[in-house]
Amino acid sequence: MSRIANPGSTSVGYYIQQILSINCDNTVAYRLWMQPRLAPITLGLLLAASASAQPPPLTLDDCVARAFSAPSSVTLAKQDMEIARLGITAARAGFLPQTQLNNLFIYNSPSGTPDTGRFTALNGVREYNHVVSSTMELDTSGRLRAAYARAKADQRITSANVQLTQRDLKRQVTIAYYRLLLARHLVTANGDMLTRASGFESLTRKLFGGGEVAQADVVKASSQVAFLKQALNAAQLDASIANQDLASFWTADVGAELNIADTLTQPVPPENAAPAQPYLKRIEFNLLEAVRQGFEADERRFRAERYPQLTFNYQYGIDSNRFTWRDRGSAAFFTFHIPVFDFFRNRSLAQQFHVRAEQVGTNREISSRNFSREYQTALARVTLIYEQIGLARQQVETSEENLRLSSVRYEGGEGPSLDVVVAQTQLTQARSNYFTALFNYANARADLEVAAAK
Repeated sequence: MSRIANPGSTSVGYYIQQILSINCDNTVAYRLWMQPRLAPITLGLLLAASASAQPPPLTLDDCVARAFSAPSSVTLAKQDMEIARLGITAARAGFLPQTQLNNLFIYNSPSGTPDTGRFTALNGVREYNHVVSSTMELDTSGRLRAAYARAKADQRITSANVQLTQRDLKRQVTIAYYRLLLARHLVTANGDMLTRASGFESLTRKLFGGGEVAQADVVKASSQVAFLKQALNAAQLDASIANQDLASFWTADVGAELNIADTLTQPVPPENAAPAQPYLKRIEFNLLEAVRQGFEADERRFRAERYPQLTFNYQYGIDSNRFTWRDRGSAAFFTFHIPVFDFFRNRSLAQQFHVRAEQVGTNREISSRNFSREYQTALARVTLIYEQIGLARQQVETSEENLRLSSVRYEGGEGPSLDVVVAQTQLTQARSNYFTALFNYANARADLEVAAAK
């Protein structure tokens, strides 16, 4: 029979060891929990294990999601879209009847004749007016429809702006994310080389103390250590700034060190097959189309100002010299507004917006050529930089071997210290070139995603 099945002969330390060794296995933990005298210990250990568990590192998608959830330019763009949506509601209300309640009392100085006043334009000495009025434009000119089309175009413009803002914010977070990874890799590379250089400096001092090497070797090694310390300090400062830049997208506590997943050393190979002219699906074209539709709506609105507009009016209530309910009545009439003197002004304004709509078409043609160039450039950069990563990796390997051989020759008294110092510098530069190539590749892929409308 196992010791778990016989708790009376088992010490408390054994149960603690079981909990720690099984990493909170559900079955054993449940059996331990069922022991009354050991339940508090089991609970405490489980809580401590859960508290000490580190959260998973932040991926690029996690950082982008945090940036989107925090107040940012995307939030402002979404608020603009909400404003445009409310504008559609306001434009749609123009098609509905406008109802109001009018309450009026007029006193006109009497002229001497009963129930007549001095101002002939008024009905009598006193006039009581309590009328419910309802007015509805029949939109014979198309002005209301043009205003509604303008509001719809504004909504499409703000929607495209939201997508552009989200894309640009994701692009910024992506660059900040890989910049932080690059800075941390450079810190590690410089720190490792500083450790090697310090060991080489100690070796030269020991050999110099034994009279086996010249003082110049010690000076070269010490100078190399000082140079690497300066490079390490600069890399650490750059890593701290990069950490602050990335954290500032979603928090004010930018000094806390971020735990992010290291995907810089795992470059994704470039895609071979790509759809024809993928840049034609870019959000900028949707924005230009929405802007063109807005200008066309403005053109129709000012063109409508040149046409007659019919309005229907209906009133019901009291309009009498006596305040009595028996004098109530209703009235219905049409108003036909015919513009005359603003004809040329409205025609010029309509022509202006017509030219602006044509201007948007010209911008679309120019943008199409520019986006085609950007796509081909980004595609070429991705392919070329991916090949450079292999060359940079090979450079690191050969520099490692060169440093090893130079150190062996120096320790055997066959090579000068200058070869070791140069090899150290070469290896540091090779590692920097390698991680920089990885960063440039990640940056180029981000540019390609934008250029390919992904």
